[in-house]
Amino acid sequence: MYLRSLIIFFIMVTGISRSHSQLTVAKLFTDNMMLQCDAKIPVWGHAHPKTTVVVTQNKLKIQTKANENGEWQLFLNPTPCGEKTSVTITSGSEEILLSNVIYGDVWLCGGQSNMEWYFESSAGASDELQNTDNSFIRLLEIPHIMSNTPDNDFSEKLHWDVCSQQSVKQFSAVGYYFGKYLNENLHKPIGLISDNYGGTVVEAWTSAQAFSDLPSFKKDIEKLKNVDFEYERRNGDDAQSNWLAKFYKNDKGMQDTNFVWAGRDVNRSDWKQMNLPSYWETAADSELVELDGVVWFYRKFNATPSAHSSVSLGPIDDSDMVWINGHLVGATYNQYNKDRVYSISDGILKNGENYIVIRVEDYIGGGGMAGSKDKIFIQTDTEKIPLDGKWLYKIGYRNRDQMPAVSFGPNNYPTCLYNGMIAPLKRLPIKGIIWYQGESNASRAYEYRDLFKRFILDMRQQFAIDDLPFIFVQLANFTPQDSIPIESQWAELREAQSVALSLPNTSMITCIDLGDANNIHPSNKNEVGRRLALAALEDVYHQKTFYKSPSLKSFEFENYYCKICFENVGDGLVADDKFGYIYGFTIAGDDHKFEWAKAELINSNCVKVWSSKIENPKSVRYAWQNNPDPANLFNSKGFPCLPFRTDSWDISTQNLKRYND
Repeated sequence: MYLRSLIIFFIMVTGISRSHSQLTVAKLFTDNMMLQCDAKIPVWGHAHPKTTVVVTQNKLKIQTKANENGEWQLFLNPTPCGEKTSVTITSGSEEILLSNVIYGDVWLCGGQSNMEWYFESSAGASDELQNTDNSFIRLLEIPHIMSNTPDNDFSEKLHWDVCSQQSVKQFSAVGYYFGKYLNENLHKPIGLISDNYGGTVVEAWTSAQAFSDLPSFKKDIEKLKNVDFEYERRNGDDAQSNWLAKFYKNDKGMQDTNFVWAGRDVNRSDWKQMNLPSYWETAADSELVELDGVVWFYRKFNATPSAHSSVSLGPIDDSDMVWINGHLVGATYNQYNKDRVYSISDGILKNGENYIVIRVEDYIGGGGMAGSKDKIFIQTDTEKIPLDGKWLYKIGYRNRDQMPAVSFGPNNYPTCLYNGMIAPLKRLPIKGIIWYQGESNASRAYEYRDLFKRFILDMRQQFAIDDLPFIFVQLANFTPQDSIPIESQWAELREAQSVALSLPNTSMITCIDLGDANNIHPSNKNEVGRRLALAALEDVYHQKTFYKSPSLKSFEFENYYCKICFENVGDGLVADDKFGYIYGFTIAGDDHKFEWAKAELINSNCVKVWSSKIENPKSVRYAWQNNPDPANLFNSKGFPCLPFRTDSWDISTQNLKRYND
């Protein structure tokens, strides 16, 4: 009896002790973290009110007292790059140990889906993966968090990772390659904070303070304070579930709960052909253009069974189910940027002919298998069986009902992502920001001129670094080429991005040669990261590199043609064409009607542009399309000429704003 009472007493005391545990540190501070070198580092958290908190690093102790609310903060002394340490935080009998901490340069990698795009889904990932183990690169992923007001700490647990084959797979591909090239050239540790949210507008990332002079923004920001995100999410989830149920209920490939089109004995004589991988909107005939719904795919392949087999399909937009020889081997829901790799159980593969069926659900935008050819294959112990090429397909369901409005989505509320994903880390010193975003603002491209500059200045104010380096990506080429010159929102957005270069300590790299007409997420993230790194090496670290694209320096209209000269040409301009032809220019007269133009090099940095259809030209534009391909003017260093226009005429998004004050 005595022993039983003693045990109960011990449990009660232990429980009380644990329930009164007060010492915490901000969720940014974890094992394996990187701290900005040569900077005073704030460390903050909570403790029992008015108690002493001691932080020890390398035997040096710094202490402070928590205030009446239990909040505490102190500063670690500046520490050189490359130094490894542990940090111990104590208050009374409580202790927090942070191990394997390292000092280096910390970069914030922000934006929307092209910055968020996972390493494992990028081109060449399988070859690069074996090179990714690097203890001098540290990775931190910020979860998607919307918040009504600026948060002091993250609402979810965070963890820094040492860069490895496992930790890098679902990290930002652009961020990884940027960090890799910096580490290789600087020989110093690089920390990467991936802070992204696909499909988002820049105003969601900007603080309320930046909109203080815009009444309509202020009005919505005030409304945001009273939004119940959980309530909105529940309502949205219910509506979304009812809408998604139609993708099963109305799918012709289904019978009750049976996936009949996954079987072997299916008459596929009326199924059509498509080459994969590709978004189905651009890979097949017109029946799939703008299709949201369900499409089934089928093909045969020959294999020899083995003990260990898998199927790789790359990223699929949006959801998928995969059968081999009638056996379900894998399924993924709503992960447009995640590689599909499914194990094939022993006994499923047959010797000789086999078949695979894939059911794909697409909810909005492009749909289908959007990866690269090298990601689509069957892997056995003895062979790799390619699956790219011709497949049969059939539409299971064409959705005609609009997706329910998601009232809790980040684009509905300016500042909500700043509040939840930027504000909690703004006290942490960083070296700079790389940014890849703008696609979602393209319909209001002219307004982006102001919004983007506000955002950059706001980030500098929030991080309290007036000259914080800001390097951004000009949008890649996308959508099929235009047969005639037309207005382009993406061209206008690229111009709006370039306007931000008027701010000091900003740099821009362009990717108009790296895109994909059929894929808004081009797979070559390596080159994007490399170009960003070159910009950082030159403009931030002051190394002698070269990253700039040719840009408009001057223009002069002479009779029937226009003479245009460029800067940043390296050893001279180059037309990427075996015959030396230059493409990508358009020209117009007083009527503002543009025609495709001819162009030829006059000297190493100037071109002559004309059209027989325009006798008295008034404007020349270059690469002024959503997809400027085949624009082919480069400098000798291999960087494409920046899009530009010589006119100041009104453009298509001139009067389009989020609000009309």
